[in-house]
Amino acid sequence: MKGEPREAARIALSCIAAVVSGLLVFASFPPRQLWFLAPVGIALLVAVLLGFGREESPTKKGGFGYGFLAGLGFFVPLLPWIGVYVGPLPWLALAAAESVFIAIFGVLAVVLSRSRWWPLSIALAWSLVEWARSSFPFGGFPWGRLAFGQPDGWLLPLASIGGAPLLSFGVALTGCGLATIGHCVFVRRTPAMWLSAVASTVTASVVAVALLPTLTSDDPEPGDRTITVAAVQGSVPRLGLDFNAQRRAVLDNHVQETLRLADDVSAGKQPAPDLVIWPENASDIDPLRNSDAAALITEASEAVGAPILVGSVLVNDDRTTTNSVIVWDGAAGPGERHDKKIIQPFGEYLPYRSFFRLFSEYADRAGYFVPGTGNGVVHAAGIAVGIATCYEVAFDRALTESVRSGAEFIAIPTNNATFGDTEMTYQQLAMSRIRAVEHGRSVVVAATSGISATVSPRGTVMQETDLFVPQVLVQQISLRSDTTVGTDLGRIPEVLLCIAAALFVSARILNRRKTNL
Repeated sequence: MKGEPREAARIALSCIAAVVSGLLVFASFPPRQLWFLAPVGIALLVAVLLGFGREESPTKKGGFGYGFLAGLGFFVPLLPWIGVYVGPLPWLALAAAESVFIAIFGVLAVVLSRSRWWPLSIALAWSLVEWARSSFPFGGFPWGRLAFGQPDGWLLPLASIGGAPLLSFGVALTGCGLATIGHCVFVRRTPAMWLSAVASTVTASVVAVALLPTLTSDDPEPGDRTITVAAVQGSVPRLGLDFNAQRRAVLDNHVQETLRLADDVSAGKQPAPDLVIWPENASDIDPLRNSDAAALITEASEAVGAPILVGSVLVNDDRTTTNSVIVWDGAAGPGERHDKKIIQPFGEYLPYRSFFRLFSEYADRAGYFVPGTGNGVVHAAGIAVGIATCYEVAFDRALTESVRSGAEFIAIPTNNATFGDTEMTYQQLAMSRIRAVEHGRSVVVAATSGISATVSPRGTVMQETDLFVPQVLVQQISLRSDTTVGTDLGRIPEVLLCIAAALFVSARILNRRKTNL
């Protein structure tokens, strides 16, 4: 009986440590530059799941519970932008749903904890869980992958050969290595364990440093074509779900900023752009159906002397809508377009609408958007532009397809006005920086209300705007046609990581069954 209060105290401390581990991973994400906290958070979580400091290791149920608490510690502070204008229920529900995946990681970590290779296998289990939550349900929700907190970290070069999945694995492996060092210090010291600890901790960093000379240069290479690109941030009359009630004002803002850029070009204050990028929802008035909107866009394009990529909402014949980026070239009018292929559930469309209508008055505010097709590339002024509209940048497949299809630089039109003054826009910019390194391409982010930015192929932010102000960025960038190893391999690294994780889990389960026979 005397041991029960002590064990209860240990369980309570483990619960607190699990929550703290999630908070540490959250603190590693932008706008903070504390990327080094991510492996520390993973190390603390793994230590809890392996039962460091306790007489007995956690059960699988305990692993689920500790993992869930860590997930809440991470996702609750990461995702409040979800509920800025619709209340806390959607935010907390999504945070809880995503935390279930971290709980599953907790179970896997407990299963793998008795393996000789547990630092490697547990890191692989994290990769498996990240793949799962980036894929299911409703197409998945990749927000908060470890990779997306690392645009300023020294592991960033891993993205050039394995994309976001390998970068996340590198962070997880480093964290497992730190946990192994803690195990050696406080639990058991053996030469083999120390070797495993050091190898797990430094391997990802050594590989990343070795990759630095291979990264795409920020400077133009011989034969590269350079162009001048302008990103227009027109801002919005007001934030929130009702910002598009003043759709004409939003369109007017972007027209006026483009006309102001044209005046600056005429006065010699700015170089003439080869291409102008407007953000997502710059024209929520369908310019293919509304002649006034079409005339305004044409006026802006002719004045600046360049085609404009216009973020538009187009109304289909069946009254559904598409979130589109149209190439609008002066008097020639609309040309090629990218219809957003990966659309946001519970925002741009609502699965099971009649069911969710029972729980929220906001259900009918969700859109009736349908996904587009195509390869994510449009051509303007002889330039092949890869486009990932807002939410699409979180998904590996979107820009991999674009760059494989010939994209020479990447444009990210986005609308963050719906999410107010939150960390969401910084988190999304971090994803764009990861994609720049992954594909060796310059990236131009055009946001309705901020943050707009230009990013070099090495992930460096060259220019960025302030939030909620009209502003134009003009940047000279290089067009690239070569591809990185990460682009060429595509999903292969993630598939291999997941297969390896599944093999470790299967081997451990079979071994336990044999032991019990």
